[in-house]
Amino acid sequence: MDVDSVRTQFPTLQQMVYDKPLIYLDSGATMQKPLAVIDAMDSYYMHDNSNVHRGVHALSARADKLFNDARSKVRSFINAKSDEEVIFTSGATGAINLVAQSFCQAFMKAGDEIIISEMEHHSNIVPWQLACERMGAVLKVVPVTDAGELDMQAYAELLNEKTKLVALTHVSNVLGTVNPIEKIIELAHKNDIAVLIDAAQSIHHMQIDVQALDCDFLVFSGHKMYGPTGIGVLYGKKHWLEAMPPYQGGGSMIEEVSFDKTTYNKLPFKFEAGTPNIAGVIGLGAAINFIEHIGFDFIVDHEAKLTAHLLKKLGAIEGLRIIGSPEKRASVVSFLIDGIHAHDIATMLDRQGIAVRAGHHCAMPLMKRYGVAATTRATLAIYNTTEEIDKLAEGIVSLQQVFAE
Repeated sequence: MDVDSVRTQFPTLQQMVYDKPLIYLDSGATMQKPLAVIDAMDSYYMHDNSNVHRGVHALSARADKLFNDARSKVRSFINAKSDEEVIFTSGATGAINLVAQSFCQAFMKAGDEIIISEMEHHSNIVPWQLACERMGAVLKVVPVTDAGELDMQAYAELLNEKTKLVALTHVSNVLGTVNPIEKIIELAHKNDIAVLIDAAQSIHHMQIDVQALDCDFLVFSGHKMYGPTGIGVLYGKKHWLEAMPPYQGGGSMIEEVSFDKTTYNKLPFKFEAGTPNIAGVIGLGAAINFIEHIGFDFIVDHEAKLTAHLLKKLGAIEGLRIIGSPEKRASVVSFLIDGIHAHDIATMLDRQGIAVRAGHHCAMPLMKRYGVAATTRATLAIYNTTEEIDKLAEGIVSLQQVFAE
């Protein structure tokens, strides 16, 4: 496997932006899609378009098989015990909200505590705030060190008999920090506390085994692992999911309905009300096939080399400051440039065909922690090259010269 052959599989990358070859360094926001994913979704709509679960005709049977096969692919990909533990949602945000509603309703009361961290994405902050407001629970926050790592001593001290859930990110979408989730889970479980891991920024970077981790819940989005938007996954241990009430009511999640009483369907359908995003599920399955074809050996090695090169090139630019210096980092790097606003950096780089992201990255508490309003962020994927990173560095130097004039 080599990066040139990988790049040919992404049609979006074969284009010019402002008469410049596109350099896409915004995969942390959403990844480009390989032809395998696009073709799988197109094929469903062209040949197999039908609803699932309800039909006996040929198209419905084919759609059912594609849908069920995709669930099995997810189960195998994260090594869940059974397909029943794989719930399809609208994304990582939808999955977190499901747990924040259903788990908290079943297992929490006034005065109980939920632990998150200072580096969380808004989607792993706001749902827990809403849950705490509903039931009178308390939200506790693990601080982040200057290096951009979780203060593990503070985390351990926050755990107590009132803590019912820990919800932490695996990889920071701003700092790239790879958190020690094995230790996080181990400490929580010693106190009989459930743990949710937000894997939205890690699922495409490294192999994840939910049984080896022993996490209670894990969430991720399809569009951040070369799949389509609007689809995500909630993994949950079966005993939790069986004890949790439905999140939404409607078709497919029921066993029997009368005006007196409704009984709910078995897992995973209890949490999948209504017509699902069938094409999205099929596209997610195709994305998993694509990742497994590329292989995590190549992914980990290539992205590690790219990240080291990016840190070296940016670190050599005078007046540029990288935010955070975690010991273990994924391919996410946020930075500031003296005298130039983050949005101006992104706008001017865009004119050079270079796509980066600027802003608070849906992590405003973390921005406040570092005393900044916004950063520019470059995020890498398997289709990026060292030459593209060189172009980014050259582009930054050129815009510094413009502002110096």
